[in-house]
Amino acid sequence: MKMRRWGLLCLWVLSLSAISYYGGAVSYGIFFGITLIPAVSLFYLAVVYFRLGIFQRIESRNMVCGQAMPYFFVLQNDGHIAFASISVKLFSAFSFVEKLPGDVEYELLPGERHTFETKLTCRYRGEYEVGVKEIVMTDFFCLFRIRYRLPGAIRALVLPKVPKVTRLSSIEDFTALLSMESRRQQTEPDAAVRDYMPGDALKQIHWKATAREQKLKTRSQTGEEKQGISVLWDTGRNSRDRKEYLPLENKMLEIVLAVGFFLAEKGIGFSGYCRQGAFMEKHVENIRDFDAFYRQVSETSFSREESFSRLIAEASENGIILRSKVVFCVLHELNEEVARFTEAFEKAGILTVLYVVTDEKIKDGDWQGNQRRRIVRIPAEAELEGRL
Repeated sequence: MKMRRWGLLCLWVLSLSAISYYGGAVSYGIFFGITLIPAVSLFYLAVVYFRLGIFQRIESRNMVCGQAMPYFFVLQNDGHIAFASISVKLFSAFSFVEKLPGDVEYELLPGERHTFETKLTCRYRGEYEVGVKEIVMTDFFCLFRIRYRLPGAIRALVLPKVPKVTRLSSIEDFTALLSMESRRQQTEPDAAVRDYMPGDALKQIHWKATAREQKLKTRSQTGEEKQGISVLWDTGRNSRDRKEYLPLENKMLEIVLAVGFFLAEKGIGFSGYCRQGAFMEKHVENIRDFDAFYRQVSETSFSREESFSRLIAEASENGIILRSKVVFCVLHELNEEVARFTEAFEKAGILTVLYVVTDEKIKDGDWQGNQRRRIVRIPAEAELEGRL
């Protein structure tokens, strides 16, 4: 397009030179013809701008991530001249439309209309614009281009999907350990001790072990055997760019729902915890309770003011973690505070699974899996089957 403008300018300069040196009706005719071309092009674009009909509709703005929704889109020529070089640009970062290529140019005769009945699919959970983003109009001579952004763009409210996994390989390694500890507690009900944690009853403190090790130790009795499962997920946001945080947050919620559905379907009770300005808790006993849990997870809001360290600290202070046999943590970043808490969990006899949603490799050092802690890195675009 830029080359065409320069070519037209060169022709205009040559026609002007012809008038200056030769004159005559032909020279003046060529000069005025070339001069009028830009004006005619701009007038044509003005007609297209005001006489092009645009309409789009989606069956429902409430969608589920990954599920196709019927989508309807119309381009119509309401003018009396033919429209050429009309192209459609879509919101393609977080959604895609089936059978509607974005780089095709359409031509519309007077009164003609193009109707597209297709489907639209959203990639990530959240609220964002979908469908047609703008219309690009180009004149017949390809000198000028106008971009018309649709003022009534569709804003979809996308809920997370529930990935169904057949197994949680991250806890299969714990099975033998749990069986061994259960048998040991039955035969040695008062032999095992652990570090004291906030919330422990004072009557359970093992004073001889405390005096021997110079720090508070608590009895691990048979009646105190842990039975619960806790699922904690981070609601902190570490970026201002939607292209960065939407895929990450979407995958985190998918992991929470996948783990929750797996446990609920098997009748294994668990409790979910997160922070939404305040500490939030939801208990699930079986599959009948899962719908309420899904609603809570889908309504999760992320904020730069929240942090996983704060969540896990409150859960520890409330004594929630102490009642758990296994703790699932879904987060996007590992730091020293998380390391300190997970070490305390290990000393308290708690098995911990850390699902870290990141595309970067986890650095070596403190973040190594062991007998009581499993660290699983999951890329933001990865499938969950076989990874959890």
